[in-house]
Amino acid sequence: MLTYPHIDPIALQIGPLAIHWYGLMYLAGFALAWLLGRWRINHHPCGLTLNDLEDLIFYGVLGVVLGGRLGYVLFYQPTLYLAHPLMIFQVWDGGMSFHGGLIGVVIAMLYFGHQRQRTLLEVGDFAAPLIPLGLAAGRLGNFINGELWGRPTSLPWGMVFPGAHDNIPRHPSQLYEMGLEGFALFAILWWFARKPRPIGQISAVFLMGYGTFRFLVEFTREPDYFLGFIFDGLTMGQLLSIPMIIIGVWLFFWAAKRPSPEAKH
Repeated sequence: MLTYPHIDPIALQIGPLAIHWYGLMYLAGFALAWLLGRWRINHHPCGLTLNDLEDLIFYGVLGVVLGGRLGYVLFYQPTLYLAHPLMIFQVWDGGMSFHGGLIGVVIAMLYFGHQRQRTLLEVGDFAAPLIPLGLAAGRLGNFINGELWGRPTSLPWGMVFPGAHDNIPRHPSQLYEMGLEGFALFAILWWFARKPRPIGQISAVFLMGYGTFRFLVEFTREPDYFLGFIFDGLTMGQLLSIPMIIIGVWLFFWAAKRPSPEAKH
């Protein structure tokens, strides 16, 4: 059994102002997206400028924060937040939904694409490889917060999470997600995007990859206590990931019938 490293979730306190590690992980994720986006623009001309990248990330920030929070409210605890609506704004306490954030980002990309006369899939193919390292940073934030822990395990790397209040070794599922949804998905997408692909295929690989990794990791993650298992032993995270996989598979083969894009200058 490994010892869970007790890390203060507050990285810096200046009087009443508290800077949380969770928030810093989001900032790190967006900074990484900006650096990777610059590299892609410089090495794989796609017709976008650095100003375009900055606008896209700005819209993406709004989509992630608003969509992620509202998605959590609607998908996971609608009754609680309906009774206490002011809690919706307490994002520093955690409670963000990836699937809600994805919807928010899709809306942001639609708006960005409309401004730049580009399709959603063109924007998605550019943005998809920029996302996984941000997801890895977010899962590290979950681990530092000691939240979203895994199911009980007898494996030697099991950890006792204080928030579980049961002194039972559990899977560090946040780290599994960081490794799979973050680093592994980044490696797959970065490799796949190194060459021109039919429009939509990079987005499809992201949907398939994230959906599959999330579905598998959920078997080691403790279901939310206020939801439990939703259907036939599946969690909410798995049910929300199934449509991603289906859409990704369909999009991959649909896009394969289309020609590879030429760079727009």
